[in-house]
Amino acid sequence: MKGGALRVLEVFGDSVDLGSGHGAACRQMIRAYLDDRIELSSQERWSGGNFDRGLILECAESTLEEHERYSAGLYTEMVAMADAAGITPAEAVVVGGFTDLVDVIRTRAGSAPTEDDCTSVINPKEGFLAQTWDMHVSAGDFVIMLKLDPLIGPGLIVQTTAGCLGQIGMNEAGIAIGINNLTSYGRPGVTWPFVVRRVLEQTDVDAAIKVVLDAQLAGGHNFLILGPDGLGANIEAMPRHQKVTRVVDQPFVHTNHCLVPETVSEEAQRLEASVLSSDLRLDIGYRTANDLDAFFADPAISRRVDNPHEVGTCGAVVMEPHRLTMRSTWGVPGDHPWETFRL
Repeated sequence: MKGGALRVLEVFGDSVDLGSGHGAACRQMIRAYLDDRIELSSQERWSGGNFDRGLILECAESTLEEHERYSAGLYTEMVAMADAAGITPAEAVVVGGFTDLVDVIRTRAGSAPTEDDCTSVINPKEGFLAQTWDMHVSAGDFVIMLKLDPLIGPGLIVQTTAGCLGQIGMNEAGIAIGINNLTSYGRPGVTWPFVVRRVLEQTDVDAAIKVVLDAQLAGGHNFLILGPDGLGANIEAMPRHQKVTRVVDQPFVHTNHCLVPETVSEEAQRLEASVLSSDLRLDIGYRTANDLDAFFADPAISRRVDNPHEVGTCGAVVMEPHRLTMRSTWGVPGDHPWETFRL
């Protein structure tokens, strides 16, 4: 996996402009990332069966109508990005919404391998939302920083990957959002990057929570939101149940398993090693929630692996909405300096 100084792409304009600028600038990376994720989607470890490209794209195609219904503007941006990169809208879903898509594919397979990604903490008193972004480490080759200045709505910055509309970010209204993957049996619906970007169109926490709850989700994901006043929320959002936990004064940590009965009932089967990892990182997160140096230094949180298709830490962020600043690193924290971005 590569790492180092973050590649920054700045784009201004309407939905078509944002998508076209992204797709044209990252065309080669997007096409390479697509091939990598098609290969992974076909593997039993990720999707529960050995599937060909046709079935994978059929599953992705089945989500397009719900994406357009959820946000016509973001759908237009995704299609423009796909056109500029020379891929189809369904292929754009594979690139950007991979973890939700494998939840959809998994439903066809009837079995459920697991992904195990990301550790996040909201500390309301200190006013930060911090997390690692863990994924198959080959995804780390495609990390970019997007700075978007839309014609309508707040400007924003997102640490993401080429071809993905948004993964982790903050807008100029001081709304920050982070994520953890959850394993579920999916359905045709909205993939999580659309939800991230819809949150970043909002200017207060309540509105941000509402757009998460309004989404008919394709797969399970956990969303963490923090506003400029230090108040936030955690939303365990599965395809059929959602649970909002307000974060007011004490740190809140989340990893890759559900914490409440309603959402636990939707979890797909998980490997024992993944269960142990998620529980361990949750405990470490609470013990180090007031000490980010210790948080990111723990090898269970910032994970190194050798196989590019194993899960490891591809990047990390610390967002401080009250200061409109985001510190980011590409790769394992500590291997490269943190970079500071301001809105």
